[in-house]
Amino acid sequence: MSRAGLDKDPREVAAMFDGVARRYDLTNTVLSFGQDRRWREVTRRALSPKRDERVLDLAAGSGVSTEEFSRSGAWCVAADFSLGMLSVGRHRGVPMVAADALRLPFADESFDAVTISFGLRNLVDTAAGLREMQRVVRPGGRLVVCEFSTPTWQPFRTIYLNYLMRALPPIARAVSSNPDAYVYLAESIREWPDQRALAELIAESGWTDVAWRNLTSGVVAIHRAVKPS
Repeated sequence: MSRAGLDKDPREVAAMFDGVARRYDLTNTVLSFGQDRRWREVTRRALSPKRDERVLDLAAGSGVSTEEFSRSGAWCVAADFSLGMLSVGRHRGVPMVAADALRLPFADESFDAVTISFGLRNLVDTAAGLREMQRVVRPGGRLVVCEFSTPTWQPFRTIYLNYLMRALPPIARAVSSNPDAYVYLAESIREWPDQRALAELIAESGWTDVAWRNLTSGVVAIHRAVKPS
């Protein structure tokens, strides 16, 4: 078993997710107290996939979010660089592609929308990933990012950070197939930009109309943007 460091070496990150793949979705549900289902639902509404649209679900893992998006009638493809994660989700009946988010194997303007949930934080170069996502989306196409963020109320923020560093690893040991990976999870969340800083990075990467919505008091934020026409 392995865990990645905060330098986010792609090989280490991929190996880490291979190690957690078998029980990844269950562990997420336990650690989020079931909030992961609501976060996926709100992400789907923000993305608003339409019938016959082409949607790229990046860092899709086992494809649980891709499957939900595809219920709209959109053609949704799950892309992830962890073969272990894709293998766990191969029963879902959605197209799956092994792909590096910094070098996507898709032509320019191939998709109407791109979304990434809890994966942007794991890229070794966030800005490069955002630019690559823009490359594969048509002009006027949509970006939706669902990612851990910064709680907006200071007393809760303190409690939350204590949970991340003290309670999360022991809980992960009880349910995860690679509990050490969740030490990285806690560390990477603490190091991640807050809502406004991420919005500024998205805008600097060439996206427009950037906005965000806090979920669970800012534990998670959904950022939306549009590729310039």
